[in-house]
Amino acid sequence: MRTRRWVRSPRGKIFGVVTGLAEWRGLDPGMTRAIVFLIVLFTGVFPGIAIYLALALILPPQADDDIAGGRGRSSDDTIYAEWEEAETSAYDKEKDWDERFRNGK
Repeated sequence: MRTRRWVRSPRGKIFGVVTGLAEWRGLDPGMTRAIVFLIVLFTGVFPGIAIYLALALILPPQADDDIAGGRGRSSDDTIYAEWEEAETSAYDKEKDWDERFRNGK
C-alpha cells in the first residue's frame, strides 16, 4: 500500500515509523526494517533510537486520505480484486469444459 506522505503506519511493529517509510516509498517493510536496524546498530544505538522516537512523536498517524490511489481502498486492493475475479472466471470456464468432457458434449 502506498501513501501520499510519510506517516506512522497502523501496520507497524514499533510506532509504525519504518513501515510508514516503506509504504510511502513503495518498499518492502521487512527489508526496510532490516536496513534501518543495521543503520542504527552501526552508527550508534542511542542517536538512532532518539531519532526514531522523535519521528514517532512528529509523524502523524495514517488517515484515510493519506492512502495513494483513493480513499479507503488502495490500488493494490483493486489489483487483487481484479486478479481474484479473473481467477474465478478462469476456474469456472475450466469447470465447464470438464463437465462437457465427462458428459460427452
